[in-house]
This record gives sequence, structure tokens and C-alpha cells, in this order.
Amino acid sequence: MIPVMIPMLGEEEAQAAADAVRSGWVAQGPRVKQFEQEFAATVGAGHGVAVSSCTTGLHLSLVLLDLRPGDEVIVPSLSFIATANAVRYVGATPIFADVDLATGNLTVDTIDAVRTDRTRAIIAVHQGGVPFDTAAVRKAAADWGVALVEDAACAAGSTVYGQPAGTGAAIAAWSFHPRKVLTTGEGGMVTVDDAEVAVRLRRLREHGMNVSAADRHASSQPVLEAYLETAYNYRMTDIQAAVGLVQLGRLAGLVTQRRELAARYQELLSGIDGLVPVRDPAHGTTNFQSFWVLIDRPYRTGRDDVLAELATRGVSARRGIMASHLEPAYADVTPGPLPVTERITRDSLILPLHHKVTEDDQQFIVDILRELA
Repeated sequence: MIPVMIPMLGEEEAQAAADAVRSGWVAQGPRVKQFEQEFAATVGAGHGVAVSSCTTGLHLSLVLLDLRPGDEVIVPSLSFIATANAVRYVGATPIFADVDLATGNLTVDTIDAVRTDRTRAIIAVHQGGVPFDTAAVRKAAADWGVALVEDAACAAGSTVYGQPAGTGAAIAAWSFHPRKVLTTGEGGMVTVDDAEVAVRLRRLREHGMNVSAADRHASSQPVLEAYLETAYNYRMTDIQAAVGLVQLGRLAGLVTQRRELAARYQELLSGIDGLVPVRDPAHGTTNFQSFWVLIDRPYRTGRDDVLAELATRGVSARRGIMASHLEPAYADVTPGPLPVTERITRDSLILPLHHKVTEDDQQFIVDILRELA
């Protein structure tokens, strides 16, 4: 099979993880602190707070907003279900907004269409690494007096208006899952510019303690910690952070390679009517964490049949981005019309794109798509 994704992990990551084990610091420690600092600098943020996943990062981001039952948070349905689930974790109500057809992202207009006087926050996603228009959405959120959380799960290495995705975000949550360009196995990060917010995030991820376990162990004198609020165990390990530091050094090269592969897909697919590949938006560049293709008229084969034929020929493609409102977990929700969301989730597929995809692989995949057309 040609797999849809393979994480770029090598001997350097293995050695870094082994060094962490040998050091004795296997829980949250000095490598986590270094990874936080270097990742924040890479994405143009003031502070990084490492967590166990992007999902827990989103949860903590909403805890900061002190949301209550009855409060509404606007989210895209077209996103991994964790985006909407995080809203329910804090007792608020997710309100699904539609997205732009070309980018798969929320826009000011799609957000405004579902905004009410109960809207307290927005979670805008850089979908599949394609950045949303941060300037427009941030301004609108500020004008409305609504908090904005940026779900940057897929966005490490993408840019917006010439700056790294995440630059200038009040709060952004990141994923290091193996499907992402930069991975620590599992793990995530929350980036903020406000130092006091970072302090509280660090407390919330570690049971509400006023001093971290790492700082207690590093002290030459006994430290009697206090637990200032009910909180969580959302810590990253030093083993994960050691891998993350090596991955961070690879990030620019990985994005360059992915963009080259994506450009070749776009060129090969350009002669096939009815297939519309994802591209950079006018306001930024994508890391092509996912390379999706939208099936349009007059393409002659439905998405599911294309996936089945690719699998028969040894190509592991995937359905496009899920629509959370169509999942059983949200069967109790009746959203307004979401025609673009439903079209993208029904008619798109994700093609293999990773460091081991060759030009011959790409030609083979596109030849199958051309034959099916």
C-alpha cells in the first residue's frame, strides 16, 4: 500500500527519546520547558504551554473563558470532532457555522450568520493546514466583543500574511499527533502572548498546583505546594518533548518538501475535469498537512467509489474532513443549513502526501483518478 501518511521519525528522534529516559526526567521537566520556548518562538507567540493533546489544549483554552451552560461557542462542523467536543466539556453549547468552499474555513460572514446575543466565543480552525483569514476574523471578534480561540492543530509551518500561523493569536491550540507535520506521538501546545494567562494555563494542566512538580524537585529546600483551583492532569512528558525538539528542527524542510509534492499533484491533476485540489489562500500559505481533492462535475465517479478503487490498486486514501453535526454524538443538535460543509465532507478525499511519496507514486495515483474520470 501507499499509505496516506507516515510520520517523519528517524534515528535522531530515537536518540533524543533514549537520552531523556537515561536522564531520569521522563515526566514533565526541562525538555518540556525548552520545547515550549522554542515552539513559541517558531510560531511567533510569547509563551508556549505544553499539554497532552490539542484536545486538552482546547479544553483549557475554554476553561480560561469561564463559560457557563447557556453560553454559545461558534465552531465549524467541518473539523475533527474534538473542536466541538471541547465546547461541551465546559458545559457550553457548540453552534455550527458553515465554511468557505475553497479553504474549508470559517469566514466572517459564516460566523455572523449564526451569531446571537448568547455567543461568547468562536473557535476558528486552520483546516488541514490551510490558514483562515486571521486579520478579518480577529477584527470581527474584537468588534463583537467575543473571544477567539484558534484551533491550529494542523497549522505548524503554515503562514498568514507573511507571518507564521499563530502569530498575534490571543490563544491558539496545536496538535502533535502522528498525522500532523510535527509530531511527538501524542501531545499538544497552547500558545499565548499574555504572561499571566500562561501562568494560569500551567497551573490548570497540573492539578491546580501553584508550583510545578519539576520546580519542586529542582529546589534544594522543601517546597510545600498549594492547590489553588480544581484542575487537570494534562501534562506532556520530557520523552515527548525530546522528540518534539528534533521535529521542530525538521519543520521547515518538511513543509518545503510537502509544498513541492502538493505543487506536483496540482500540476498532474490540472488536466482532469471535475477534480479541484486544495490550494493556498490569497492571505497565506499552507503546510499541506492534508492534501484534499474536491470531486465536482463533470467527474464521473462518486467519492466512495474512488476510495474503493484506489484501495484495490494499493493506495490508502481517506475520506475528506468529517462533519461533526452528522455524527451520532451530535444527533441531538439541529443546526441551520450547512450546504458547503456537507458538500465538502461528502465529495472530498485526502491523497497520500508525506516524505516517502515518490513522483512515480503520484503519477500512479493520478493515472487512476484520470482513468476513473
